Amino acid sequence: MSAGLFGLLDDVAALARLAAASIDDVGAAAAKATAKASGVVIDDTAVTPQYVRGLAAAREVPIIKRIAKGSLRNKLLIILPLSLLLSEFLPWLLTPILMLGGTYLCYEAAHKIHGALVGHGPSDGEQTQRSEDEIVSSAVRTDLILSAEIMVLSLNEVADEGFWSRLAILLVVAFAITAVVYGVVALIVKMDDAGLALAARGQGAVAALGRGLVRAMPVVLSVLSVVGTAAMMWVGGHILLVGVDELGWHGPYELVHHLEEAAHDAVHGVGAVLGWLTNTAASALVGLLVGVVVLGVVMLVQRLRGAPAAH
Repeated sequence: MSAGLFGLLDDVAALARLAAASIDDVGAAAAKATAKASGVVIDDTAVTPQYVRGLAAAREVPIIKRIAKGSLRNKLLIILPLSLLLSEFLPWLLTPILMLGGTYLCYEAAHKIHGALVGHGPSDGEQTQRSEDEIVSSAVRTDLILSAEIMVLSLNEVADEGFWSRLAILLVVAFAITAVVYGVVALIVKMDDAGLALAARGQGAVAALGRGLVRAMPVVLSVLSVVGTAAMMWVGGHILLVGVDELGWHGPYELVHHLEEAAHDAVHGVGAVLGWLTNTAASALVGLLVGVVVLGVVMLVQRLRGAPAAH
């Protein structure tokens, strides 16, 4: 009787160890997949604060919560089922879909640069005139593209796993990425409020810190805008380079790879950093060139149709 009980306990312990190992494997794979999509995650984090600029401080966090919920719905109800079905039955479609998303990121980057150069784009006054539903709807539509890139990139990284493992990993990625992105966004947009509170209630160094936070916010938002645009070019260009290589056109990717290796071997000690910077710069250049071409085509079509140019 006791031997049977001890045997049962041993089996339970073995199952518990197996379950723990499986959880560890899923967590490690999710971390690996998330790292692969880090460029788009940065972009997503950098893009979102623009949607709450110019709004009442009391409405910033509630709107961010609504956008976060919409982002999670995008991932769980649209992107995750479609990407899993494609990976199971039409895996060859993942690369072209990734490339379409990469092309869109390149276009968005060129669109932002064009808007900055010609002075177009919504002002804070125009932003406040939009209803909260319009703001949330616009943000969630943008998030759909960025979330699709994050999830498909993550899926591509764990494509060799079994179906249920892929499902578990992508669920972890979906919740983790949403929590991180919109948690960081909430902290960013409330930084000036925290600074005002410190400046009003604190003394000496605390008050000075508060005033510094208030002064720093416009700079932080401007830097985020630049980082987001650069991330779009870099990620979009890199997706296209890898995609054309997988589809059989090896020249562009091999050229960038040779440049990366040359930079890596050029300077001892910092070669890895120089190699990464070279690859990133080349990917960003590809992204910019593709984005400019697509933007030019879009503007030409709009002009021929008599519609106002995109700005």
